[in-house]
Amino acid sequence: MLRLDFETPEMAGGGDALPIKEIERHCSSFKGADTWRSVFQLVTTLALFAVTLALMIYGMEISFWIPAALLLPAAGLLTRIFTLQHDCGHGSFFNSKTANDWTGRILAVLTVTPYDFWRRAHNKHHATSGDLDRRSIGGIDTITVREYQNMPKWQQRAYRIYRNPFVLLMFGTPFYVMVLQRLPFNQGTGFYPNYQTLSASSIWKSIMLTNLSIVVFFGVLGTLVGIGPLLAVYIPVLIVTSWIGGWLFYIQHQFEDTYWAENKDWDIHEAALLSSSYFELPKVLQWFTGNIGLHHIHHLCSGIPNYKLQACMDARPELKTINKLTLRESLKCPSLKLWDENLKKLVGFHQVESV
Repeated sequence: MLRLDFETPEMAGGGDALPIKEIERHCSSFKGADTWRSVFQLVTTLALFAVTLALMIYGMEISFWIPAALLLPAAGLLTRIFTLQHDCGHGSFFNSKTANDWTGRILAVLTVTPYDFWRRAHNKHHATSGDLDRRSIGGIDTITVREYQNMPKWQQRAYRIYRNPFVLLMFGTPFYVMVLQRLPFNQGTGFYPNYQTLSASSIWKSIMLTNLSIVVFFGVLGTLVGIGPLLAVYIPVLIVTSWIGGWLFYIQHQFEDTYWAENKDWDIHEAALLSSSYFELPKVLQWFTGNIGLHHIHHLCSGIPNYKLQACMDARPELKTINKLTLRESLKCPSLKLWDENLKKLVGFHQVESV
């Protein structure tokens, strides 16, 4: 049943309920790209990234500490480039579908993330977020307490290994970005029935053409600057970028008071807003991450380009109170592993085993 109103935790116990349709109308008023603003954002970000990489590559001849000092800024800029590709995938970066798609495909060579494959998987994630009966590719596998308790021991151990932060984030995200995204048949299997994937035939072209483009682009660039120095710089940048991106994606949906519901009770508007966090970051980190921390707004209205998200939230202060996480608070999230159907929140393994 559609709920038109809901309360944030801060409003529980007597506060005014927020009208979800009114909030959605407010957010929709910020849809649509400003072409010149998008072009400026794209050009400046790519220029800064190119200059930083050049300084890292040629700085290696002077001192190891030059590329080491520039590693985080370079990874931050590549993260920002990915958020631009992300906007293209939602059709929000430009008003032209053709401009979005070709910009996304070009940026995919730098992020080594096949644009058309990622766009389809990510949009499936948006369409099923918070739906226990339609968990799909494009999200982090999350099972319920009941599902976990009904699993054989070997599968419980497999899930525990998968949800270990070092396996999932430190090793898993670089491995997925650099290796698994090269393989059109490898989309994961999930830990639950009815896991929704994409057909291999529908994504083969995107992945294989991206692979070819990566080989050509970095092959040509390597002949100019040296393939050894190029890989010595770019691979660490990709690894750190994947760590940043993996952490951001994790925090966006894996927090205690997120939203999950069986399909019969699931509502796409509630799920969009309530299953996504507002990750409050310092302004400089918000710039590098393209405002993606305002994820609850993005899920409610993915047609808003990244540079309008802050204005959308500022114009509706209630949005600053929904699922807000600070950097410090986010550090608690990796301990949450299972959705408790009774408590309606994510819990850790220790909370299940202590019952």
